[in-house]
Amino acid sequence: MMNLFERLNRQKEEKLRANLEAGLAFLAENGMREGVTTLPSGLQYEVLVEGTGNMPAAHDSVTCHYHGTLIDGKVFDSSVQRGQPATFPLNRVISGWTEALQLMRVGSKWRLFLPPHLAYGEQQAGALIGPNSTLIFEVELLGI
Repeated sequence: MMNLFERLNRQKEEKLRANLEAGLAFLAENGMREGVTTLPSGLQYEVLVEGTGNMPAAHDSVTCHYHGTLIDGKVFDSSVQRGQPATFPLNRVISGWTEALQLMRVGSKWRLFLPPHLAYGEQQAGALIGPNSTLIFEVELLGI
C-alpha cells in the first residue's frame, strides 16, 4: 500500500512540474508577441475588441461570453458553444478573471492568458484542467 501511495505521489509531482514548465515556456514566448500585455501579477492579455461601456468593480456581477482552452488548444469550457452567456459575481471566480475583467469595458473582447497561480493553482479542476495548468480564455464582457 505504501508503494502505491508513493508512486501516485511521484506521478502527481511529475504532472505538477511538467504542467508548470510547459505553461511558463508558453507564457514567456507569448509575452513577446505584439499586442500582448503582461501585468506584474503574471496575467497576460490581448485586446481583440475595445468596448466603450463601464468597467466593473470586484463586487459587481458580470455577464460574459467566454471560451476556455488549455495551451494545447483543448476546449475545457465554453459559454459560446453552449449558446448561453454566464452571469456571476466577479469576486467569486478565479483571480485572473477578477483582475482582468476590472480592466475591461462593457463591449470589450479580450484573450486572457492565466498562469496557474491566477487560475486553479495546483488543484485538478474537472477532467481536463490538470494541476498547474496555464489557461487561455476569450472573454467578451456583455454587461454589469
